[in-house]
Amino acid sequence: MSYAAEQGILNEQWNAAHMAANVEEQRIRPFMLLRPRIFLDGNKWCALYGDNLQEGVTGFGDTPYEAAKQFDAAWFGTSCA
Repeated sequence: MSYAAEQGILNEQWNAAHMAANVEEQRIRPFMLLRPRIFLDGNKWCALYGDNLQEGVTGFGDTPYEAAKQFDAAWFGTSCA
C-alpha cells in the first residue's frame, strides 16, 4: 500500500470520527433531549418546555431551527447571538 493510500484511509477515518462526534453533540442538546413543544406564536416560532410561557423554558425565532437554538441558550442561561 502506498503512503498516499494510507493517508487517504486515515483521513476518511478521521472524517468519520469527526462526523460521529458532531452527531453526538447534536443528540445531547437540551432541545433534542427534552423535546419541547414547538408552535407558531404570532409571527415567531416558539419552543416551550413546561406548562406555559411564564413558567416554562422558551426559545423564539423566525424558524423552528432558530427557536431550537434560542431554547438551548435559554436552558443554559446564556445569550444566543
